[in-house]
Amino acid sequence: MEREPEPTVVYYDGVCGLCNRLVDFVIHRDPKARFRFAALQTPRGERAAARVGLPVGELHSVIVEDGGALLVRSDAVLRVWRRLGFPWSALAAAGAIVPRPIRDAMYRFVARRRYGWFGKSDTCRVPTPAERARFLE
Repeated sequence: MEREPEPTVVYYDGVCGLCNRLVDFVIHRDPKARFRFAALQTPRGERAAARVGLPVGELHSVIVEDGGALLVRSDAVLRVWRRLGFPWSALAAAGAIVPRPIRDAMYRFVARRRYGWFGKSDTCRVPTPAERARFLE
């Protein structure tokens, strides 16, 4: 009997408009529910941030946990695209050609401006009843 692969966990800034749009984007393109989500503001999110060396409260990076590996910044986004399958996996392959320092510089540029461009909520997102099983904690 073949075991189901562990879900890929996306840790995101729960009050960030861009981050919440990323969550919506993934949910709508993941009919097999292979992704789970947790805000960085949760205890689980804080533990993931500590494991990659981000200080508590450092919310400038998406973190992706996949197959035991923890990925940050552009590597995390590319992993999400890759796991979504075609055509997003082709975009991930193209993005991987760009050297990580350049990708991460672009990532940091957007991360520093995301609240101004996409807004910020006062509280973390509340999943709908249909989404609840996909959110951890």
